[in-house]
Formats: sequence, C-alpha cells, structure tokens
Amino acid sequence: MTTTHTQSDAWNGPVGTHWAKHHERYDAMLSEFDAALFEAAAIRPADRVLDIGCGAGATTRAAARLASKGRALGVDISAPLLERARAELLPNLWYEKADAQTYPFTVGGFDVLISRGGVMFFDDHRSAFAHLARALRPGGRFAFICPQPVDAQSVEARVFGRLAELRPQTPDPVVMAAHRAMASLSEPDRLREVLADFSEVAIRPVHAASVYGSDPQDAVDFVLSRGPRAEVSAEVRSAMAEVFESYAGPLGVRLPSSVWLVTGVRP
Repeated sequence: MTTTHTQSDAWNGPVGTHWAKHHERYDAMLSEFDAALFEAAAIRPADRVLDIGCGAGATTRAAARLASKGRALGVDISAPLLERARAELLPNLWYEKADAQTYPFTVGGFDVLISRGGVMFFDDHRSAFAHLARALRPGGRFAFICPQPVDAQSVEARVFGRLAELRPQTPDPVVMAAHRAMASLSEPDRLREVLADFSEVAIRPVHAASVYGSDPQDAVDFVLSRGPRAEVSAEVRSAMAEVFESYAGPLGVRLPSSVWLVTGVRP
C-alpha cells in the first residue's frame, strides 16, 4: 500500500518543527526578497492584508506595520510555526491555523494578498487561487514570490549537489513531499494557468542572495541540522565548510538565488 505524505504531515512534522526552531535563519535566507515583495504589494495604511503561508510571522508583522490603520491576518497550516508567530503580536495583527485553500474568508474582505513562498503547497492551485480571488475585493491586488525552475548550473544547485556527495543520506519521504511542492509553480505558463481568475498578471525575476550562516562552519551546522541526526566526521565537516568558503564574506555565507515575483489584480 502506498502512503501519501501530505503538506500537513510535513509542516506539522519535521519540516515545520525545523523551520520553527530555526525561524530566524529561514527569515534571514528569505528577507532579501522582502523589499521587492512589499514594493509590489504597495500596502497602504488602511489596507486589510492577507498573508498566505505566514510561517513564523515576519511578513505578517511587516504588513501590519504598513497597514497601521488597517489589519493583517496571517494563515498557515503549521502549528509549530504559528506558535512562534504568536510570540510577537501587534494590535492590528492576528493569526489563524487554517488551510487557505478552503478557509471561509469573508468575500471581498481583503485589499491585498501577499505570500513569501507559501502558495506552492496547495493541492489544487487552480481551485485555491479562485477561492483566494473571492477573498479579495474587486480591484484588490496580490503579490507573492515562488521559486524559479531548478537550474543544475546554478550556484545553489552546485553547492548542495557537492554537499550531498560529501554526506549522502536517505531522503525522508515526508520532507521530500514538501521539497517536491516547492517547484510546483516554477513555470510561468503554469502560473498564468492557475491565476486565470485574476487580471494584469505579471511575472518577473528577482535576484538576491540567501544567507546560510555567519561563516562556513555555521552554514555547515545549519545544513546538518536539516537532516537526520548522525555523527559526521571532522574530515567531512571540513570538506563541507570548504564548499561554502567561496561565498563567505563580512555579511555571512551568501548564495545567489532567484525567484519569481508574481502580481495581479482581482477584476
């Protein structure tokens, strides 16, 4: 019998637990894309903002500060991440443990929808985005980021390919379910297809650097923490640190990364 591993299994299990424990690191990895995301979202003081896949809440808090006379709602399916998010509350901010694909949002209840890498994990993207379109008022807008197609020649692919050679491991099927979903919206044609309920859809690349650690050894510690606990020899650790050396600088270990910034409007 085949077991289907769901996103809930991942985000309430090993993936969500790791992200919650290391939320500051993950926020540092993604924060370089925030300026482009929020510039595109153009949140105004009185806006009602919906943050899909809010995680530990960094983007929801930023949205709430911009919507100082409005409000921001962050939704996520991950209990561990929402526990971290609720540790830092603002008067116009709240969170719901909810699946954005089906949650009964007030029709037309939001002016802006944002997501920093949370929309790839839907089971049925076409249905989910149609549902989210109804949650936006007519003329309401969205802005989200999602990964570009994997490029085998990219720095990230080459670095993590080399790390995998140095420390081979059996993939966790629950973790792999989340990793496969990451690529579900990487093709622009697929994005346009699932966003059929929106107008003025635009897809543009954004390039930045993701921070993996304060120095090569710290980056190795972080990478090792994402896998099963096992002894790693000093020799292997040293070889892994060498992989990161070329990308280390005063601002830490930074690997070039690219995403799609996707925007549109509810007609």
